[in-house]
Parts: sequence; C-alpha cells; structure tokens
Amino acid sequence: MRLIDLRSDTVTQPSPAMRRAMAEADVGDDVYGEDPTVNRLQAMAAELLGKEAALFVPSGTMGNLICLLVHCGRGDEYIVGNAQHTYLYEAGGASAVGAIHPWVIPNQPDGTLDPAEIEAGVRPNDPHDPRTRLISLENTHNRMGGRVLPPDYLWRVRQIADRHGLRLHCDGARLWNAAVALGVEPAVLAEPFDSLSVCLSKGLAAPVGSLVVGSRDFIAEAVRKRKLLGGGMRQAGVLAAAGIVALTEMRDRLAEDHANAQRLAEGLAALGYRILHPVETNIVIFEQPDETDPAARAARWRAEGVLINPIGGRRYRAVTHYGITEADIEQALDVIQRAE
Repeated sequence: MRLIDLRSDTVTQPSPAMRRAMAEADVGDDVYGEDPTVNRLQAMAAELLGKEAALFVPSGTMGNLICLLVHCGRGDEYIVGNAQHTYLYEAGGASAVGAIHPWVIPNQPDGTLDPAEIEAGVRPNDPHDPRTRLISLENTHNRMGGRVLPPDYLWRVRQIADRHGLRLHCDGARLWNAAVALGVEPAVLAEPFDSLSVCLSKGLAAPVGSLVVGSRDFIAEAVRKRKLLGGGMRQAGVLAAAGIVALTEMRDRLAEDHANAQRLAEGLAALGYRILHPVETNIVIFEQPDETDPAARAARWRAEGVLINPIGGRRYRAVTHYGITEADIEQALDVIQRAE
C-alpha cells in the first residue's frame, strides 16, 4: 500500500536530479571556506534574495537562532508573535542559548502582528527594562495555515523598526511558497529584512539544509555563531548540491502544491469539515464536525494509507508537497469519506 503522507512537507523525498547532483558534487572543507559547491549555493541564494551574502546551515532552527544571536546580546529583547515557530517550536533556543528575552504579542489570524502592538512593545530607554533590539516575523505563517505576509505589510513593520533603531528578521522557512502565491520574486519579500532564514527542504525537497542571508558583515558574524552551535560542516557540498537543484528547479512547482491544497480544502469542506484558515499556500488546517477522538479518526485514515496529524482539540493539519499528486488528493478524500 502506497502511503499518502500529508503530515508535513518535511517528509518530502529528494528528487532524482538531487540524488545525482549529490553523488557528483565537487567538495572541499567548508569550515575553511573551500567547498566550491557550498560557495556556489551561498552566492546563488544571496543573489536570489537580493542580499550581499548567505550562509549554509544544517537546519532552519539553527538559522533562526544564529540570526537572533547576531542581532541580540544577552539580556536583550526581541518582539515575536505568540504563534511563531521561533517562539513555540525551537526549544526556547533564544533564551536557553542566547539569554535573549522574548516580548510576545498575539499573531493575528492572517499571521501578521498588529503594528500598534509592535510599537507598544518597544521598551523605553530605562535601566529597569531589557533593550529591544529586534522584530521577528514569519512568512508564510505555519500555525495560521500557511498565510502569506504581503510586501506592503512588511514595509510597514520595517518603518516601525527604523523609527526605533531596531533590526527586522524573517523566519522564511516557506518564503518560496509566499513568493509563488503572490507571483513575485523572492527578493521582493526579502528586501525589508536585515536577515532571513530560508529552508531548502520542505516544498523545495532538498534532504537537508537552510540558508541565512543578510549583509556581508552580518554573515561574517553568523559564521562565528554557526561554529558556536556546532553547525560548521566539512565536505558539505554533498548536501549543498541538492540545495542548488532546489533553488534552480523546484521553486516554480510549488504552485502545484498550492493547487492540491486548495482541492483538498474544497473536498474536506464538502465532507463537513471546517477549514479554519484561508488556504493560500500548501497548508490546510481543518476541524472535524463531531466529538470523535481525533487520534482514533487519524488512525483509521492511516490504516487506509493516509497520514494526517491531529494538532489539538478537533483540529488537523495537512500539508501538500513534492511527491503528492492530484490523484493522491482524490484518494485521500475518498479514504476520509469511507473511514467515517
């Protein structure tokens, strides 16, 4: 039985072109800066996102933490949403490793932070208070159903940052999805930010890796933080080769994932499930219409070959990705209907 795995786009398998590129990669010691494939990937990412430099890192969690550590010193504060990945799902790294204090404000249903609440969260120049150093956003917003933060909103937050002398960071794990959904180049969404962490895995299908991007001075300091966190790799071109394929061949096909997510949402709604957020990219968060144990219902789906995770209460999250076809979506909907 073929499994239709909709638990996350993190389960995506690398493409055949990626596997070939990895096998044939030209490599060197990246800690010495001598891996030509890593260097090519970094230059490509910096150009694509309109920044001066980039750094290949093992994961998006490390990428976000590196950025926070560069922007903020011990005892400093960053403004973050209560439903953002950096706050909820990264093991409290900012506090545990960097002694960085979060000022947490509510994410709105569209994934944004209220500009008035951001501005109200900036600390006064008072020795009783930590220094506010950074505002952090997430695009697309995972917990809000893959919602896209548009450029006009990003620039509004940039203006707040500039008024108060703050830096602006983006957890852009799925920035590529946002760019495809809006029909803009990734650099348009990256421009307002001082730093970004972007994934090569998930929808882009590389097996490992993320990139930190920013100014040359920022990346020079990020190299030090990567070393501190154990992220310096040696012949990492084997992994970077898949990342090059991801950036050159896999971005446009994200539109297929978005179309499949839309079809899934429509089918679920027809079966009586409530779609909790507008489906703009590849994430569908939905709620069952009855009090059936969600874990038991998900187990019935799994027995029929469809994997979808309950996420609390009566809610589930399904994520489309490379390897999931239109036919898979129809099969999943058939299973969900039959397994009631």
